[in-house]
Formats: sequence, structure tokens, C-alpha cells
Amino acid sequence: MRCLIVDDNDMARLMLSQLVTQTGLLEVIGECRDALEAHQQITRHAPDLVFLDIEMPGMSGIELLRSLPKKPLIIFTTSNKDYALEAFELNVADYLLKPVTLPRLLMAIDKAREVLQRDNSEVNNIDEDYIFIRDNGALKKVKLEDILWIEAMGDYIKIYTPGKWHIVHTTLKAVEEKIRSPRLMRIHRSYIVALDKIDSIEDGVLNIMSTPIPVAESYRSQLMKKLKLL
Repeated sequence: MRCLIVDDNDMARLMLSQLVTQTGLLEVIGECRDALEAHQQITRHAPDLVFLDIEMPGMSGIELLRSLPKKPLIIFTTSNKDYALEAFELNVADYLLKPVTLPRLLMAIDKAREVLQRDNSEVNNIDEDYIFIRDNGALKKVKLEDILWIEAMGDYIKIYTPGKWHIVHTTLKAVEEKIRSPRLMRIHRSYIVALDKIDSIEDGVLNIMSTPIPVAESYRSQLMKKLKLL
């Protein structure tokens, strides 16, 4: 995994970088001394993992994480254990108290690798007719013909099928790349819909089973081309 180290303390960055190098498990692609620099580096280089100090001048690590539109895996590093609850509510991989020790760092890296491997396999395109999704530790089959629409919800997606829905930790972009089906189409930054399930379209909104779904202007022309218009 490619990682970025963010800490306003020069010595803390140096010590953590040396420990990370000792593990032989990660590639350090950069170091940042404040949140603004970190935001730029994360946006530009998309690291797999960020070691993020919480208490920094100007913008805290927690504020930085909340500001990122696409969030990498985060391991918080801090001298203050009082942030633990808030940190885990942000769904971070781990929370390291300074001074960081090598055994504890190895545990955190193992957690991050497990999360990354899980996220990369949350939606698996096994066949053109169905996918498997991870649900409470089990893999469950979802037939593509049953999908009504898929909605983006932050770092998750919600797959709607008749009578039920599924929450999966992935992105709409990943779904588009893994599910190749002519019946499914992106019609908004937050929605993919099943073309054959559309009941009506009016004033930039389509309806599926009485649920209104917005159609973005940038997708409207492409949608019209795919519909069978008389």
C-alpha cells in the first residue's frame, strides 16, 4: 500500500516514517506538515493509506478527513486518547496513540490491509447475469435483472431490488467498472438506474416504482438515446 504521513511535528513524522520503513509493508509516497498540504497531496496522488495527526494548527486531522470528497483509508495518530470515539465514528482503520511502537504499528497496518482487501471485493462481477455482494460476512447473490436502481451514499452504495435493499461499502464508479450491463445506466452523480424498470420521465425526473429519481442534465441526452421512443 502507498501511504502518506501527516503531522505538524517534524520529529513525529521522522520517527513514524522510520517505523513504517522498518515494516517493509508500505511505500511512503510523501510527508506533510499541515492539513492544507495533506489535502493537496491526497487529491493529487490518491494514497491508499494516510497516517493522520489529529491536533494540527489551522485545520485538525478530523476536519481534514471530513472535507475530503473521496476518503482514503485513515489511521489517526495522536497524543490525546479523548478523540478515540469521534475518530471511530468516522470509520477510520485504526487509532494510534503516540509514541507509536512497532508492534502496535504492525497491528494497525494489518487492520488497514484487511479493510482495503474487503473494500476491493465488496462487489464482485461473477457473471453477466448476477453479482455477489458482501453482507454481514457472507457473499450473497443479486441478479442484475432484479436491480431497480443504485444510490450513492457517501462511501457506500444502496442497491434497491423489489422488496429489499442492500448496503455495500464501495462507490458508483467501482460499480460502473465491475458491472457491465446494457440495462444499467448512470443518470446522475448519485444514481444508476435499470432502464427497463423506468415507469415514466417528466421534467428531469424519472420514476421507478413511484420513487422519483433526478436525471442530471449531462446524462439526459444519452438517456434519451437509449430509450425506445416512438
